[in-house]
Amino acid sequence: MCVLLALSAVFVQAPIDLEAQSRPRIFFDCDGRDCNSQYYRTEIAWVDWVNDREVADVHLIMTSLTTGSGGREYQLDFMGRGELGEYRDNMRYQALSTDTDVERLDGVTHAMAIGLARFAAVAGFRGLATVAGIDPEESSAFERVVPGQDVDDPWNLWIFRVNANYDVNGESRRESENMRGSVSAGRVSPSWKLNVSANINRREQEVELEESTFSDTRTDWGFRPWLVYTVADRWSVGTRGEVARQPRFNQEFRWEVTPAIEYSFFPYEEATRKALTFSYRIGPAYRQYLEETLYGESRETRWEQAAEIDLSARQPWGETGVSISASNFLFLPDEQAYEDGLYSLNLRGDIDVRIVRGFSVRIDGNIGWVQDQIYLSAEGASDEEALLQLQQLDTDFQYGVSVGFSFQFGSIFNNVVNNRFRNAQGFGGRWF
Repeated sequence: MCVLLALSAVFVQAPIDLEAQSRPRIFFDCDGRDCNSQYYRTEIAWVDWVNDREVADVHLIMTSLTTGSGGREYQLDFMGRGELGEYRDNMRYQALSTDTDVERLDGVTHAMAIGLARFAAVAGFRGLATVAGIDPEESSAFERVVPGQDVDDPWNLWIFRVNANYDVNGESRRESENMRGSVSAGRVSPSWKLNVSANINRREQEVELEESTFSDTRTDWGFRPWLVYTVADRWSVGTRGEVARQPRFNQEFRWEVTPAIEYSFFPYEEATRKALTFSYRIGPAYRQYLEETLYGESRETRWEQAAEIDLSARQPWGETGVSISASNFLFLPDEQAYEDGLYSLNLRGDIDVRIVRGFSVRIDGNIGWVQDQIYLSAEGASDEEALLQLQQLDTDFQYGVSVGFSFQFGSIFNNVVNNRFRNAQGFGGRWF
């Protein structure tokens, strides 16, 4: 694959009548970054793209992860079906952080075409595509292929990002103004992973009520360093820090330092397709409150611990993700107010399963038991603050459930691309 990429090979349609020849059927399975099926169908026209996995010759799953340089690595898994059910192949493509959308899509298309051509050759399809190499004397691509020891990186693998945004919205009786900004720096190597980020958000809003006018101005900010070290093939340790202001949670100022450890039951290299990890963290957290809390505290330092098990998988039958996390405070004083303990327990999950041809079911859900809201103000939230969600309310639990299904029938082919009226809107701004 590396040789083909180095030669900047491109696939072109062979000078034959493709409509009169049998072509492999491809089911494209992607849910994430750059799942632009229309682009791939347009660029790779020498296969048949189908809507149903059951009628496909190849099930193509595309997943991706962010690289240390701020780019993205795409993994393409090709799995044969039917008589070629044992066929397995994969391709990887790395996009640079400076690539444009078109450059990134072209690179993914290139890798996808190579993988599909390899399958076509193994499966016995003939005359569908040819490989045309670019003359090295006429291309600058070869100038970019240099040994690693010859690379002089003045940034020493560091990546920096700066973001800013300003929004103004208004009606005759309502207006709001929001300013947001963030900056981050990160460095990733095989042994170390370091990320530092900071953000600030200032929001002003005014709502004219029947008998009065409600005005609110809030500023929150945060600074969060995160350091991870690779101990062994499946073990990692790290430390997370935070300094922040969070008015919604009644916190004028907070800081915390949280060492953590993680174990991966599968190799980290397989994380794009399947992952099962266990993590544990413990550390102190200091809070200075805007208003006195329900427990009569204006400031306090508490030790906290948390554990989480996370499972995610993307397979030909569908995808699923389940996580369970628990946390609690340590070394609580022997007081009546703390007799019930302070903890939280959360369970989240989603599953999308293809039941039969054209029919799939998806379920998303989360439920949490909340007993650790030590930051709640003793004065409580006003009606306006509650309605606008400016102040966190007292609760014992939280939940959410979503259930749905998809049933598709009709033509199995998905080759036609039509981009007309992509951004058309109807009356009132509703989408067609």
